[in-house]
Amino acid sequence: MQPSATEAEIVRQLADAYSRLTEQIGKVIVGQNEVVEQLLMALFSRGHCLLVGVPGLAKTLLVSTVARILHLTFKRIQFTPDLMPADITGTDILQDDPQTGRRQFVFLRGPIFANMVLADEINRTPPKTQAALLEAMQEHHVTAGAHTYPLPEPFFVLATQNPIEQEGTYPLPEAQLDRFMFNIKVGYPSREEEIEVMRRTTSTTRPTLQPILDGEQILRLQEVVRQVVVAEHIFQYVADLVRATRPREPGVPKFVAEMVGWGAGPRACQYLILGGKARALLHGRLHVTTEDIRAVAYPVLRHRLVTTFHADAEGVTTDDIIKRLLQTIPLPQEEAAAKVLRA
Repeated sequence: MQPSATEAEIVRQLADAYSRLTEQIGKVIVGQNEVVEQLLMALFSRGHCLLVGVPGLAKTLLVSTVARILHLTFKRIQFTPDLMPADITGTDILQDDPQTGRRQFVFLRGPIFANMVLADEINRTPPKTQAALLEAMQEHHVTAGAHTYPLPEPFFVLATQNPIEQEGTYPLPEAQLDRFMFNIKVGYPSREEEIEVMRRTTSTTRPTLQPILDGEQILRLQEVVRQVVVAEHIFQYVADLVRATRPREPGVPKFVAEMVGWGAGPRACQYLILGGKARALLHGRLHVTTEDIRAVAYPVLRHRLVTTFHADAEGVTTDDIIKRLLQTIPLPQEEAAAKVLRA
């Protein structure tokens, strides 16, 4: 489906908004350009994100800053071992009706009723509470008793995990990890960026942020993302890439059969296409290229591959496997020919 003139104008607005968004975020967050881009791509694709990084890398600050710039409601939930599902979703409480004098149950909404929810250290709470959050992520509603309550739109969950402190935690099962569109790695800043962090955070300067988009505009842009043109050879490339992660698939590379226990499912294909569409729009294009797919391959696939004992013993990570896959899977003939012409 070819975008209309109005949609093309919205695309130009999105590219302009992306530039202004990164400028505003840069007033608070130093560096982390790739993390910011992936976060915005997931937002415009209606996806949820898992942010993995050691403490002190401004993951919470990044999420709250994005919520302010996008003029969205924001709630933070600190996950702990004693957190119950009702602490997230809400619960029915008994209240007196001042008009009738009778008692009735009234639903008290939990912190999940926000446009942007930060689930801090999601692996610190038991599976039952994790499941309550993940169900709301999938269905975009909460059920309490006989009633179903829709969540506000747009609805976007960011969960954080600490990769170095695993004692007393409840790691998310692979089936639940699959609910997240992206697994975003938040790394250490460079030396120059770390010096700039010190300058900003130890002074009295407080940046002023300007809202760029509101909820209604984001919902409209999410619709436009799904209308971006994808050529047939891109679908073929995504299918080849994802199917090559499955060790029992005929014809997979030898290193996949040795290093991967379980590969990515069909949801990975969907998120690669959606992520590619969002990236194309953010860069002002109306069509998806293999470069877009390759750019989102790491955050889409890294939490969907289960490595074998052999890979773990040799220190091979899922990122290493994805890198080799991108080098191994041939580009479609159309893209390869275009690269030769550009050269």
